[in-house]
Amino acid sequence: MRLLLTSYLLYSLISPTSATADDGLLAKDNLVAWCIVPFDASKRGPEERAVMLKVLGLKKCAYDWRPEHVPTFEEEILAYKKHGIEFFAFWSVHEEAFKLFEKHQIHPQIWTMIPGPKGPSQAEKITQAVASLKPLAERTKQIDCPLSLYNHGGWQGEPANMVAVCQELRDAGYDHVGIVYNFHHGHEHIEDWPKLFKLMQPYLHCLNINGMNDNAQPKILKLGDGNHELEMLRVVQESGYDGPIGILDHQGNRDSKEVLAENLEGVEKLTPMLKAKQSKTSSAKKKRP
Repeated sequence: MRLLLTSYLLYSLISPTSATADDGLLAKDNLVAWCIVPFDASKRGPEERAVMLKVLGLKKCAYDWRPEHVPTFEEEILAYKKHGIEFFAFWSVHEEAFKLFEKHQIHPQIWTMIPGPKGPSQAEKITQAVASLKPLAERTKQIDCPLSLYNHGGWQGEPANMVAVCQELRDAGYDHVGIVYNFHHGHEHIEDWPKLFKLMQPYLHCLNINGMNDNAQPKILKLGDGNHELEMLRVVQESGYDGPIGILDHQGNRDSKEVLAENLEGVEKLTPMLKAKQSKTSSAKKKRP
């Protein structure tokens, strides 16, 4: 595994096809590291994590955490600033973190799941979900942080429901509310992906990608090794979406650096395929009378 990582790092430095700003959707500047704090088998601290991201050439991190990480919230922010890493998003809610965002004048997206509503009808469920989220929508508005609803299965992870809740909150004056959608929590959406992505796109704050096989076999898979992620990304590319793309670790028994490096290899594999499709589409449009 160390050989794989070393080979990737050398390749990324010398290869003319390594991800650049010209790579569009999967450009390295557009990538966000996700699930690399409690899932890192090497248990890195803030400084080590920031250095790891810098070595890999990643410039954005979505910060997930557990109670043991609360004392190092500020250290994490400072380490990212020191090494030029954007503190892009923060998982869930913690008032101490919110105070630090104000202190250090950063405005990460706040990723949270919709609380599971218990209403008997669809309309009542949406009303309950909106009511439960309004205090957080107000708090995040105060600190100028986008609030991103996170799919994690169930009613609250269905794109149509997430969109409905987003729209209700926006109608109530919370224009900063949107969606962060995760491939790895959406295997049941593969078949209807073009329709569902179109529905979510106006609200999308970030798209976290993963290798995708039917029936989540396995749930977490290296990019480029699945049967469906290329076609799913083609849908995204053809839509014109140019927002952030997350790549993840989410494997607690492995070193985050190694897993991210593997996924960056997957990005290298997928990028020319997406470019080829884009070129064919552009050529076809030019030939139309």
